[in-house]
Amino acid sequence: MMPMGRWPFFPKVALAALLGALGAFGLAPFDIWPATLVSLVLVGVLFQTAETRRRAGWIGWAFAAGYFAHALAWLTEPFQVDAARHAWMAPFALFFMASGLALFWAPAFWVSRDTRLTPLAQGGLLAVVVALVEFARGYVLTGFPWAGLAQIWTETPVSQLLSLAGPYALAALTLLVTLPLGTVLAGRARWRDLAVPAVLAVGFLGLAAGYGLSRPPVVASDKIVRLVQPNAPQHQKWDPDFAPVFFTRQLEFTAAGPRPDLIVWPETSVPAWLGSAQPFVAAMADAAQGVPVIFGIQRGDGPRIYNSLVVLDDEGRQAGVYDKHHLAPFGEYVPFGEVMARFGIHGLAATTGNGFSAGPGAQVLQVGTLGKALPLICYEAVFTQDVLAAPERPDFLLQITNDAWFGTRSGPYQHLAQARMRAIEQGLPMMRSANTGVSAMIDPLGRVSKALPLGTAGYVDAPLFLPHAATVYSRLGDVPVLVLLLAAFVLFLRNARRSKV
Repeated sequence: MMPMGRWPFFPKVALAALLGALGAFGLAPFDIWPATLVSLVLVGVLFQTAETRRRAGWIGWAFAAGYFAHALAWLTEPFQVDAARHAWMAPFALFFMASGLALFWAPAFWVSRDTRLTPLAQGGLLAVVVALVEFARGYVLTGFPWAGLAQIWTETPVSQLLSLAGPYALAALTLLVTLPLGTVLAGRARWRDLAVPAVLAVGFLGLAAGYGLSRPPVVASDKIVRLVQPNAPQHQKWDPDFAPVFFTRQLEFTAAGPRPDLIVWPETSVPAWLGSAQPFVAAMADAAQGVPVIFGIQRGDGPRIYNSLVVLDDEGRQAGVYDKHHLAPFGEYVPFGEVMARFGIHGLAATTGNGFSAGPGAQVLQVGTLGKALPLICYEAVFTQDVLAAPERPDFLLQITNDAWFGTRSGPYQHLAQARMRAIEQGLPMMRSANTGVSAMIDPLGRVSKALPLGTAGYVDAPLFLPHAATVYSRLGDVPVLVLLLAAFVLFLRNARRSKV
């Protein structure tokens, strides 16, 4: 067989795309993390065989495009809700999203193919720069960190490292123990040159195993939370013939005995605007029988509309409101929305040109005797910075979501995995009520204690866990990791200049 280094360029690009698609099998619902590690090692080989920086950039773009196309295949699902109007957009949306996100990786491969450095140093630089661009992907232009590399560890003890340094550090470690290995497999370094990467890999696994075993035990409180899941398909959710059915279903679940200490309904679970929802709220209070209820609803404030969460106290009075502040572009709002509306382009979940308005930011709400909650609506749980932005440390995390938009394949499971990551990072329990699932109670170690399967109508009563002490990551955040990565990048560039001299 012809050595990979002598392959024509286009077969290499095609192979890179296939390796990227293979790598996405490490994400939920597959959770085959070795597939991601193998794909990263092999793309490291392709990187080392690229004859020029430009070709290295194309290999990086192709790998990332294949990875994101597979990982984000669920993005086609929202366009099927109103298929007659939107289905034609689905393949274009997936293509442009995967291609666009891959543009973060292409410059990383281009920059790292620096012939002034040894091949092994190029592999190390590549790991650092890819880690930096993944950092940027989570923050730039409102950010979109979905399918981050740290997610492959959710079902393993390695995930507990999130509480020490967060998702971007775990992604960087994953890259550092895989990409440099491609240098040796490409025949551009000796096996003994892998001493440092090998020590790093062994240390990484040892730290993960030891730290995972040393984590404090979880303790359940005496508070019982009821998570309600009406299972309203998106194409029926707002249909006047079906909306009353779903609302009545939630009332029945709310009224069922024995009585819990809190009842949580999912995102936009009340089919009315808050200003005119009194009959609905009164029915909810009657069904709750003195138990506080949290629910999602839309509300208006002059010309602005909000995707909101409301807390009803044990007397059925409004005790708190949170407005979602991290909105999904082209889902909940469209940039230059009023202009785009003239061309018939609206956010898929919005009702007017600009769509929803953003709330003021992260907020902590008092929830009766259960303590303080940090509310997260839908994909806010994807962003670690939204949790880090809490004005004070809460007692638990609270996510309400409508994952009917994400279909029934990978999307809802990936969303759940990212919610579990936030719990580990903060050392806090999370209660999660999802319209179509998966509704779950998550402990401070990110483990699901009780859940309702996807596509099931019902409710689950689960004890709320006590919070752990504040984690290292919850106190320090992402800044130390960013500084370390930037310092490593500068050191590589400095060595490259010295080599030139």
